[in-house]
Amino acid sequence: MTDRITVLVTGEPIDVTSHELAVADRAAGAVVSFAGVVRDHDGGRGVVELEYEGHPSAGDVLAEIAAEIAAEPAVHALAVSHRVGRLEIGDVALAAAISTSHRADAFLLCARLVDEVKARLPVWKRQVFTDGEEEWVNCP
Repeated sequence: MTDRITVLVTGEPIDVTSHELAVADRAAGAVVSFAGVVRDHDGGRGVVELEYEGHPSAGDVLAEIAAEIAAEPAVHALAVSHRVGRLEIGDVALAAAISTSHRADAFLLCARLVDEVKARLPVWKRQVFTDGEEEWVNCP
């Protein structure tokens, strides 16, 4: 279990390297990071931009998810951020990093962190397609 947790929901660009540095630990034999990057397509359609809108509770929910994963005994440190606002193709929308003593734990826990964020974070995505149409995704 760790108390070294970095969590951020921001309208500013996010950087995976800063997340890796935030979880650096002399006892860690593994640092695994993830970058969720805006791609130029979805479902066979071209995408030109995304916009993420977050509920006011998004920061609290992200902190809750991070604390749950950080409570695992293998975790030395954890950092996770989700971006809101307008993003371009290639921008990082979700960054995560975890340090543990062993690689298997780091891979497993980073994947679990990303999956929990995607499942529970109250952030909705508007996609704009190359044909000018748009849609909201993960919107209740």
